[in-house]
Amino acid sequence: MRRGLLFGDVVFYLAVYGYCLSHWRPEGLYIVEMILAAIAFVLWITARVQLGASFTARAEAKELVTTGLYSKFSNPIYLFSTLAIFAMCLAMQWYVFGVAYTGIVTLIQLCRAKTERSALEAKYGERYREYRAGCWF
Repeated sequence: MRRGLLFGDVVFYLAVYGYCLSHWRPEGLYIVEMILAAIAFVLWITARVQLGASFTARAEAKELVTTGLYSKFSNPIYLFSTLAIFAMCLAMQWYVFGVAYTGIVTLIQLCRAKTERSALEAKYGERYREYRAGCWF
């Protein structure tokens, strides 16, 4: 299932990114936004791979992952997946959709992050609090 979810992420992203590239504009801002989207995507998938078997659809405290991107970001999947899609929305000049998408997804991700924090703190206590204190975001 986890591999299927990762594969689904990649397919979804590449389909949207390919669509955006099919509307190529040789404008500086478009190019910067598409590069930002590509970098965010690589970081998103890197975070998914680094999370490994600890990835779950619901908040569970399987393992406290504190290496790789997780050494600096407590929720890199949420951060970089949202940034990747938002950057493509900007590149395509889908401003209203981009803002609406980002707003809705951010609220959902904040709720999920809060639930995950509670589960991880309940299982790992002080170790989790020390980890969170060392994260940038």
